[in-house]
Amino acid sequence: MRLSAYVNTPEHIIEIVNEAKDVPGIIAYTIVLPELRETLVKEAEQKGVPIVDILGPMMDALTRISGRAPKMKAGLLHKLDQNYFKKVEAIEFAVKYDDGKDPRGIMRADVVIIGVSRTSKTPLCMYLAHKSIKAANVPLVPEVLPPEEIFNLPKKKIIGLTIKPELLNEIRQERLKTLGLKSGADYASLERILIELDYADGIMRKAGCPIIDVSNKAVEETASKVLEIIRHQT
Repeated sequence: MRLSAYVNTPEHIIEIVNEAKDVPGIIAYTIVLPELRETLVKEAEQKGVPIVDILGPMMDALTRISGRAPKMKAGLLHKLDQNYFKKVEAIEFAVKYDDGKDPRGIMRADVVIIGVSRTSKTPLCMYLAHKSIKAANVPLVPEVLPPEEIFNLPKKKIIGLTIKPELLNEIRQERLKTLGLKSGADYASLERILIELDYADGIMRKAGCPIIDVSNKAVEETASKVLEIIRHQT
């Protein structure tokens, strides 16, 4: 069996019919454009090549039921419009400016997410990217000064994430197990977590940004709150 995609010229159809005649073979087709279908039917009849219209009967049935005529334009399903490119750009942006890798993204972002490790900053940014929103995220660690840019952003463009200490403790312990490390590491200790959350709270208050508690929230729920904040302040 041979698949011929993107057949959009009479010459290509004639070539396919001749190939089917030489094999010999049967042509099963899903051609939308009437002029190309007519060419195929004509050529196949002349060359004695059997053909099967797969798409035509379905389109006729849908037309009868819906009362609406098809647009008769090929490739509409895969049409790359402005919204598509905007979404792709937002996804690429989220990957490039994930985890504070490049502070230059902070000033270019539609929204900047800040918070301590394991507060779902990256999944949130990727979810927002699929909504065509350019989101960057910056981890807050006591030993590392945050980029000065976050204090120069409009309040509507920066959002902090916080979480209950006990829940973060569980999440980090599970993370260490996944990595094959001891659960008693400082990273997952409750004392360390309290220090980090207190530090992050200070940074968020200094930035004057909205704070979302992500405890027991799905990424979709957090994203919904972020979108609500963005729309309310625009």
